[in-house]
Amino acid sequence: MNKFSKKSVFLTIAAAVIVLAIFVYLFAPSYLYKKAIDGMRKDAGLTVKSVNIPDFKIVYLEGGTGEPIIMLHGFGGDKDNWLRFAKYFTPGYRVIIPDLPGFGESSKPETAQYTIMSQVEKLNALVKELKLTDFHIIGNSMGGNIAGAFTAAHPEMVKTLGLFDSGGVKSPMKSELHLIMETGINPLIVKNTEDYDRLLAFNFYKPIPIPSFVKKVLAEKAAKASEFNQKIFKESTQADFLLLESKLGMIKAPTLIVWGDSDRVIHVSSVAIFEKKIKNARSVIIKECGHLPMLEKPQETADAYKNFLKDKNTGDNRTLQGQRPL
Repeated sequence: MNKFSKKSVFLTIAAAVIVLAIFVYLFAPSYLYKKAIDGMRKDAGLTVKSVNIPDFKIVYLEGGTGEPIIMLHGFGGDKDNWLRFAKYFTPGYRVIIPDLPGFGESSKPETAQYTIMSQVEKLNALVKELKLTDFHIIGNSMGGNIAGAFTAAHPEMVKTLGLFDSGGVKSPMKSELHLIMETGINPLIVKNTEDYDRLLAFNFYKPIPIPSFVKKVLAEKAAKASEFNQKIFKESTQADFLLLESKLGMIKAPTLIVWGDSDRVIHVSSVAIFEKKIKNARSVIIKECGHLPMLEKPQETADAYKNFLKDKNTGDNRTLQGQRPL
């Protein structure tokens, strides 16, 4: 083969590779998304597992060894919401991150209930199935509501509680979400790609960079789950969403409250309610951060949580650096 022929073959192969890459990017975003998520899970030291509880299959991420930490996502989210945060803890803790019933890859039976307290019951069933008796638990938004209610109901199991922009109390000041919903619009329900872009802008102070193929898959998933998510939202907010506020005095576990100062979903004024009613609580306000601190500011949020766990392990009850009154 002469020099010209070798060059032609090389160019042909290069062109074929480029065409294949473009084809995959345009027509197989789900494949690229899976590869990207698998890579992030591996980097975080987490693997996918599943377990059956009554009427549900629960899919979860698990990795690391040490004291268990259960991480609960919020409404419309899933276990992968914690990946950027969890990687800081798998080196020293056993991290368990479930898809809550009705979300992600876990079961979504139409006839089941998805109130906050029914989620607490399902979480208790999961904990028993995994043979956990003593653990830390943190939750974001709806997940915080569930984590708090679980801690109040099962104080003997919970070593510490983390509430990250948590639901469950009536904010002294109405959030932007609250004001918009009074007009009959729910920005948390996604029906198309444009809705998803608005959802991202609504949840973050400064939206994190997301590759277009990842955003496409996430938007399609959210739109597909739209009708079912409306059912869950209605059940979880109308039945017992604010029940946690009446239970805060029952929480005995040391509690860390983390909040983005620019949260548009649940107003930062909620922090004062948690601080007042939980006897052993401290708070950290993350500057220039929205509703998802573990996603938007993962290292800063992880540092605050690490300091909290360290203080509790050493018996140090000092105020966390970065805490400031509202």
